[in-house]
Amino acid sequence: MRRALVLARRAALCGEVPVGAVWVSDDTRIVVGLNYKERYPDPTAHAEIEALRRAARKRNGWRLGGTLYVTLEPCPMCTGALVSARIRRLVFGAADPKFGACGSLLNLLEIPQLNHRVTVEGGLMAEASRRLMQDFFKQQRQNGDPERWPSPVEGV
Repeated sequence: MRRALVLARRAALCGEVPVGAVWVSDDTRIVVGLNYKERYPDPTAHAEIEALRRAARKRNGWRLGGTLYVTLEPCPMCTGALVSARIRRLVFGAADPKFGACGSLLNLLEIPQLNHRVTVEGGLMAEASRRLMQDFFKQQRQNGDPERWPSPVEGV
């Protein structure tokens, strides 16, 4: 999770929402991703999706397994990608009450009809992840259009 936080800080420095993701496989392969929605511009360029894309290329296959560490609870799109990629375990930092699909807003991983189960652990280094998000959105609202930068983390 520390590495994911470093990636999230890097994303913030680039003007991206500060989310970082690190995929670790059983055979100790490590692949990273960070938000690139503004850079590309691509609405699917979330940190989780970027890490999964890179992992699939590195593994030369889409059945990834392993563990994904991410600083913010995944949204519905990313949660669906975790299931599709057959990720075994998800560990996230801050909960996301506005978009989180792993227990906060909704829990897509508990749908019984899904063909794959992902073990979830939330709250690892949550305060550091939450603080990073809060600081980023506070700065963005001070520097620009507040409507463009609504905060996904409550209390910001």
